[in-house]
Parts: sequence; C-alpha cells; structure tokens
Amino acid sequence: MEKENQEVSMPTKYNPQDTEAKWYPYWVNGKFFEATGDENKKPYTIVIPPPNVTGRLHLGHAWDTTLQDIIARVKRMQGYDMLWLPGMDHAGIATQAKVEGKLREEGQNRHDLGREKFLEKSWEWKEEYADFIRQQWSKLGLSLDYSRERFTLDDGLSDAVREVFVRLYEEGLIYRGQYIINWDPSTKTALSDIEVVYKEVTGAFYHMKYPLVDGSGHIEVATTRPETMLGDTGVAVHPDDERYQHLIGKKVKLPIVGREIEIVGDDYVDMEFGSGAVKITPAHDPNDFEIGNRHGFERVLVMDESGTMNENAGKYQGMDRFECRKQIVKDLQEDGTLFEIEEHVHQVGHSERSDAVVEPYLSTQWFVKMGPLADEAIRLQKSDEKVNFVPDRFEKTYLHWIENIRDWCISRQLWWGHRIPAWYHKETGELYVGREEPEDIENWEQDEDVLDTWFSSALWPFSTMGWPDEDAADFQRYYSTDVLVTGYDIIYFWVARMIFQGMHFTNERPFKDVLIHGLVRDAEGRKMSKSLGNGVDPMDVIDQYGADALRFFLATGSSPGNDLRFHWEKVEAMWNFGNKIWNASRFALMNLGDLTYDQIDISGEKTIADKWILTRFDETVERVTDFIERYEFGEVGRHLYNFIWDDFCDWYIEMAKLPLNGDDEEAKHTTRSVMAYVLDRTMRLLHPFMPFITEEIWQHLPHSGESISVAQWPEVQHRMRSEEAVADMELLQEIIRSVRHTRAELDVAMSKQITLQVNANDENVLARLERGRAYLERFCNPGELTLATGLQAPEKSQVSVLSGVELYLPLEGLLDLDAEIERLEGELKRLDGEVTRVQKKLANEGFVSKAPAHVVDEERAKEKDYIEQREKVQARIDELKG
Repeated sequence: MEKENQEVSMPTKYNPQDTEAKWYPYWVNGKFFEATGDENKKPYTIVIPPPNVTGRLHLGHAWDTTLQDIIARVKRMQGYDMLWLPGMDHAGIATQAKVEGKLREEGQNRHDLGREKFLEKSWEWKEEYADFIRQQWSKLGLSLDYSRERFTLDDGLSDAVREVFVRLYEEGLIYRGQYIINWDPSTKTALSDIEVVYKEVTGAFYHMKYPLVDGSGHIEVATTRPETMLGDTGVAVHPDDERYQHLIGKKVKLPIVGREIEIVGDDYVDMEFGSGAVKITPAHDPNDFEIGNRHGFERVLVMDESGTMNENAGKYQGMDRFECRKQIVKDLQEDGTLFEIEEHVHQVGHSERSDAVVEPYLSTQWFVKMGPLADEAIRLQKSDEKVNFVPDRFEKTYLHWIENIRDWCISRQLWWGHRIPAWYHKETGELYVGREEPEDIENWEQDEDVLDTWFSSALWPFSTMGWPDEDAADFQRYYSTDVLVTGYDIIYFWVARMIFQGMHFTNERPFKDVLIHGLVRDAEGRKMSKSLGNGVDPMDVIDQYGADALRFFLATGSSPGNDLRFHWEKVEAMWNFGNKIWNASRFALMNLGDLTYDQIDISGEKTIADKWILTRFDETVERVTDFIERYEFGEVGRHLYNFIWDDFCDWYIEMAKLPLNGDDEEAKHTTRSVMAYVLDRTMRLLHPFMPFITEEIWQHLPHSGESISVAQWPEVQHRMRSEEAVADMELLQEIIRSVRHTRAELDVAMSKQITLQVNANDENVLARLERGRAYLERFCNPGELTLATGLQAPEKSQVSVLSGVELYLPLEGLLDLDAEIERLEGELKRLDGEVTRVQKKLANEGFVSKAPAHVVDEERAKEKDYIEQREKVQARIDELKG
C-alpha cells in the first residue's frame, strides 16, 4: 500500500513504551516473520539456541537473541525466505530441581506423587515459564516464526531422539556398562564431564602406612579422600621403581577393614610424585578404575547415591561422606596408620547445577562411544565444507576438546526428560532397545533413566525440521542452517555435539557459521550472579529505556567473541540516540508537506548538501552491509550512529532548511525528495537494530508496503555518489567548525555577526567556496563575508590555517581588546601560582617518597597541564598586543 498525506502526529518526545507496545502484535498478526517457502527466494535459516524452561531470560539471552534477530531481519529485507525457528529446552536436571523445590515448599516430594503425577507438575511448570519466555521475546522484538515453535519434548523431537538412540545402539556406538562417572549426590544423578565445574579448594594430603602382611615393614600411600580407603583393593607402584620392585606381588593389610590387597606394578604410577606408591580404589576413582581393570582388582563401593557410607563401610555405615572423613582420620591417627596431614590446594569438581561436590562413583550407565563420531567431525574441519567459527580462534578450542574426547555418559537418574528406549524382560533379564515398546509389554520393564538434556539438544538443527522424515518439507528446504549464534561457554556442551550428530545422521554440517559471543558482565567486569547481587533483568532495562536502546547497546557494545560490560549510562546514551532520531524525523516529516511516495524524485538539480548526503548514505549502505556479512555489529553500529547523528541530523537537516525555507519550489521539492529518500532508507538500515522506533517513523513517511520489516534492504548505488560534493562539503564543514571554535574561544555568541575573510589558495578553491557561499552565510553568521585569493590578514585578527584556505577574523569591534588582555593577564597570574605551587610540592622529597605513586603521578600531570595552559594564554596575550 502507498502511504499518502498522513498527518504528522508524532509526539514531541520519544516514548519507547508507547511505540513498542503496538508494533509487535502488528508484525505477528501480519505474519511478516513467517517463512513462506517461496521457491523464488533463497532460503536462509537460523535456529534459536533453545532457552531452558527453568526461569525467565537473562541479559545473556537478550544479547544472543538480539544478534540473531539482526541477522534475521537483514536477510528478510534482502529478499531471502527467512526462517528463524523458535523453541525451548526441557532442561532435565535444572527443571526437575525447580519443580522438586516447589514441591518441598508444599511439603511434598516426587516420590510421594509418583512418576506420572510428577511429570504432570513438570508440564505445568513448563507451560507457565514458556509463557514468560514468549512475553520476553515479544518485548525484545524478536522476529521469530511462531508457527514453527518447537519444544525438546515435543512428539516429533522425541521421535528423533528415539531414532538416534536406536541407530547408535544398532551401530555399536551406544552401550551400557559399569564405569566411574561423575555423580551428584545432591540431585542423585550422573553428570557428563562438562557438567562439572572445578573450583580451587584448600584440602589436605593424608599420608598413611599400609603394613605388609609378611610383617617385613610397610608401604606409604597418600590420598585427599581418606573415606575411600575403605574401598581399596590394591596398591600400585611403577615397575621400574627400584625402591619397590622387591614388593611387587606381595600383599598389605588394609587398615581398619583388615582386607589383604596386592601390590602391583603399573606404568601409570608417577615415581616422582609423593611416595611413588598409590592406593587403588577402583569403585571411586576413574584412574584407579582403569588400573583395577588391568589387574583384575575387585570393585568395592563404600557409599550410596546420596554420598552416605553404605554396608561396605563397616562401622561407618550411615555416616555422611564428609563426617566419615573426619572420623576415619581420627581413627587412623589413633592407630598410627595416618602419620602426616599436609595442607593441599587442589581443584575439586562441583556439580554445575546443584554446586554439590562431585563424587567419582562406580555406576551402570548408558554411554555413547565418541571416537568414531569425533573422527567424522574432525574430518569435516579439514574439508571445504567445514564449520566456520567467528572469531576463528574458537575453532582451536573446539578441536582441542573433540580430539581428546571421552565417551559420553548419557543416562540421567531423573524423571523429567526423554526416557531411555530400553526395556528389560522381567524374568530373563533380556535387554530390548527399540523405537516402539515390546509387543508383550506386560512382561517388560522400561529403563527408569532419562537421557542427558544435551542428547536431544544436539539434534536441534534437524529434529526441529521434521527429521527423521527426510522428505519433510522444512527439512528439505531449510536444512542445513546458515548461522548459529551462541556463547563460548557452551562450545563443548552443545556446538560440538550438534556438529557430530549432524554429520552422522544427515551427512551435512548443521550450520555454515558459528558466531561466538562472550558473557555479559557488570560494569566492573565481574560475572553476574545472585551471590554478588549484580544481576540485571533485561525487562527492567526495557521498562526504563525501551527495547531499542537495550538492543543497540548489546549489539554494538563489544567485538565478536569478547565479553560485554553492562553500563546503565551507555543504555541511556542509546535512548538519547533514539530521541535524536525521533526529533530529526519529526522535523523532516513536518517539512515534507503533502509529498507522496510516487512524487519522490531525486533526479532534479541538487544542492551540495543533497549530493553530499546521498553520497554519504550510499557509502554507509556499503559499509554497513559489508560489516553485517562479517558479523561485525559493533562497526555497523558505529557507522550508523555517525551517519545519523553527525551527517544527517547535525549537518544535512540544518543545511536543508535553506531550500526548504526558500522560494524555489523546484529546489524545495528536490530537497524534500532527498530527505524522504534518505530517511526512509536510513530507517531500513537501522531497523534490524532498533525495530520499533524505525517502524513507527517509517509508517509516517511516504512509503509503499505494509511494514518496514519486509521493506527492501538498501542496495549500493554508486551512480548517486559525487566526489566533488564530498570535497566541497568537507571544506565547508572545516571552515564552519573553525569559526564556531573561534567564537567559543572568544566567547562571541553565534547570534552576533562577525567579519569573516576567507583567503583561497587558488581559483579552484575559490570556485568551491562560491558554490557554498550560502552555507557559510547561514552557519558562520558574518555581517561581512569576503571570499577571494591573495588576501592579507588584517592587523589584530584571529588567523586559522585550514586545508586550502586561511580564515581571518578581525577582532576590532568583536571584543574589547584591553578588557580581554586584562582578563588573560589575570588568568596568567593564576596559572603562574598553580605552577609554582605544584612544582614546590614535587620538589619536596618527603612528599614524593611517602605519597602513593598515583597521587604523585596526578601532581605531575597537573604540572604539565598548567604549564601548557600558561603557554597558550601567554601566546594569546602576545597576539592581541600585536
């Protein structure tokens, strides 16, 4: 549609809340965000990193999704069939913990409810928080295709999860076995390696003597976890260690327990570390597990799933593991076994979710054999079809992890999640793994465990498109995706897993590019956390300054891959930017008259300012488009900000007032056309960053179309550029700035007329000055303006030497010279006093030696500044005295 003769009804002050409230429903109801499947358009696909349904979105989500939205809006405007697919993750451990916490508040637990009722409660939680998240998406202005929204526990995605599990099992890449896994005693579930956070903790090395059974002496061992010694089933030394070679094959008696255990030789042992002898606890240490396997050691588990000592712990049964540690240390000291406690600072694993100290624990779990899958992903990175990491340094991070990957423990002892598609026969114990449950289901019991959340998340780029139905229309058209935007903190958790699953099941990389951003930190650079109380809710920021201001700050506040520091004052500055745009647009709209879209004509005779702004705009289009393609959003923001604030608002609009207020109707129409053309297309460039204010302004402009969100992205038009106009404009701007600076220096108001003489170096420069005479008269406010070559500077005048010209401002009549000299001499006397004072201070050895270094440095800086000021004042006095 064409907008015609719409009355300018924009409020005088920009109110983001009023503007932002109305446009999101308009966009969604208009289906502007929905991928159309139009075969005449090239598809472009982004899948949202699905937020967990554990709570509301934080600033990191706002940053991540803003970057995606910028790309999606640009591609949509560039004519792509843009699919930005939204969705959410069930987040197994995290969500179950939240629901269980809520139940505890109500005096219940999941076992009271039973699995089915508990899952009903979990789905209720999901629906509640999914609604919160959608509300936040709308407040941020995200251009998501809600018709394709997915959830990781949807039926379709669950089909994909079962298909992948069964196929990997049939290929021998999923297996069930006893392994030492990371165990969270708080949530009573297994954790993958990357769900363990290591923290520096001050603990101790406990040195003990294990007596030889034959009575010939003892062997010294040490541990940081003395409670696990109850599960020792061997001692290992290096086979080449001459101190112990004679003991290999002998036995020691395990203190307290009395079990006889063998001393073996194993290459794993480091002869230089500690005593060179290592106690082996195969059920409680991953390295001991491997040594135990090599030597056939028994596996004795001495605690249960909650970290409580079990029946194998003897008299310590029922004690918490840390209480047991205290008691066993006391007992071992009393019987002489423990002879030294050495303070020791070491890294201790904690559960990422519950913060409990992780226990290496022997357990029967399901695993993915990672070697073959990792090899496929590594081969991909050596091919032309590799995944491009932006910045590329993160490819090394990714490869280092995947080249050293361990088998992935995928089973979790939870109820909320994808239940493992494995059944055990009630009588024979036979294992059945399948896409569907066994036919005689009454004779089978399904595995109680669910799959790691990341198992389903790893399938997100293709499970959301209808896979495993490879003929699904969306899978055929929109997979693989074009770019993934995510933080560097989940490269291992998610990015790597999507790549190896995508390669294995679709034979394609799941995305072409991975744009990596950092973390949002507070103004001091600290990570935001509840304990520090420094978190910022993005909705609070939007309520105060609007989504556009927050978005522009987030998108332009750092370079790719780096962290972002949140500053309220910088968000406020972006609000000021929005207000500047608003005011400039109101001026433009009030001066467009009844101009309609089809009347816009920029082919007529144009002013220098018209030609210049069209050139600068075209250069901005080129730079902005190029930087967007390279994901350099900070640079995009810088160019847009400078063009809008400086070129368009501060210069062009002011210069446009000359023809707009003149009597030449043809010139007036051309300037109106240029102003409408540039403002319309500038709003299009800015739209992906600040969607709300740009839609509001665009709807008031003469336009054709329903929404700026589907308006065409501006294309570079080199024919519109004028190098001559740019050179002329730069000369005029330099003169105008110089005159304004001199007025400020002399305290001469802009309203007071001056005499201005401009001496041109040659006739070419003079011709350029004459072309711009009207601008010099308007912006320098000279009562008398002389433009010529061969001029000489009048006596007692301010002289400014610029590129190709000299400016002469006679001072007589402009200010009272005697009064100005008197004022400057007073200032010179004051500065003399300041220089003397600070130099005396710095000459005082007591001050210099005792004062903090930064205080001394501040005084030296003051000395330098005062001396420079004094020299300038003296030079000015000399100049005025002639």
